[in-house]
Amino acid sequence: MVTFRVDIEIENPRTGERRDVRSVLVDTGAELSWIPAQILDSLNIERRKKALFRQATGSIVERSIGVVVIHVAGQETGDDVVFGEPADLVILGARTLEGLNFRIDPVTKQLVDAGPAPAAAGA
Repeated sequence: MVTFRVDIEIENPRTGERRDVRSVLVDTGAELSWIPAQILDSLNIERRKKALFRQATGSIVERSIGVVVIHVAGQETGDDVVFGEPADLVILGARTLEGLNFRIDPVTKQLVDAGPAPAAAGA
């Protein structure tokens, strides 16, 4: 497994207010992105729902989820994010990477354009 970190920016989609988040772990094994609750709360991101997550240790934790715009390397996407607690990793997950249309280059340990997105053929 290839691991590396990137800097991102989180935006409140209602107000346009933004915060930088440094050294975020790129983790294709995580479905959602995990952002410190302190940052999301400072942007007044609404806690829209709660979900259960199984951690690598096997333990199950409950966390809140909200909606943000995530900016990375000149691209942006709207996505659900997890309100991370102090002991949680700060993660850029697979769903966000797909929304940004990035893939991981394992040699250079960078995010790269995934090219044209697949589309259904017309009738």
